Amino acid sequence: MIQIEALRAFSDNYIWLLQDTAKRHCAVVDPGDAAPVLAWLQAHGDWTLTDILITHHHNDHVGGVQQLKQVTGASVHGPAHETIPGRDVALDDGDTATVLGITFEVLAVPGHTLGHIAFYSDRTPTPLLFSGDTLFAAGCGRMFEGTPEQMQPALQRLASLPESTEVYCAHEYTLSNLRFARAVEPSNADIQRRFEEVTQLRAQQRITLPSSIALERLTNPFLRTAVTSVKQKADEWKGSPNNSQIAVFAALRAWKDSF
Repeated sequence: MIQIEALRAFSDNYIWLLQDTAKRHCAVVDPGDAAPVLAWLQAHGDWTLTDILITHHHNDHVGGVQQLKQVTGASVHGPAHETIPGRDVALDDGDTATVLGITFEVLAVPGHTLGHIAFYSDRTPTPLLFSGDTLFAAGCGRMFEGTPEQMQPALQRLASLPESTEVYCAHEYTLSNLRFARAVEPSNADIQRRFEEVTQLRAQQRITLPSSIALERLTNPFLRTAVTSVKQKADEWKGSPNNSQIAVFAALRAWKDSF
């Protein structure tokens, strides 16, 4: 049986810890800091860290890799087209990685960075997606390296996954993302309901993840570029028509950058 736990890092990062409770083996996703992982291992006794999954090269996702690998000997799986410290297995679009008995499909999702990948498992009954900084709860990552022409199709690729897919992203940005989503779709009852729920969770310092693809389709403006009201708001903000979904996405992302 696999359990998934969030280890907090920095101000708003989550390091996802996957646990095989039968074998007492574990794996982590995007350990920007080794300390929370080492503290968990020390506190839980005879567990073995076997694997480290990396979505992209930013330091808040890879900063703890070398130390963890040195201490535990874990195997590092990361994107083939980025420089990843300690990487043992280079992964490209369509590759697979089997970790703790779960086989993940590697999805290339460029935009936030050029070589960004996501890890998707179609396991039943609940598929899993580790989306890094591409798809957030109610939002998406900034385009530091890529273009709208890359990122909008990447997000739609993730949006096309099964509705039941659990979405594990790397930051606690949900509340601020929903504030923006409400500005884009002020009449969207699903967004309003989610905003109220997340506001309560954050008031108690509770985590708002995982999300689901079903929930993201209903409440994430960056996945809703085909919705007429979303296009109209993007046109209004830009001051001119956006004649494609990519253009709508680009306008939304620029608006969010200064929101």
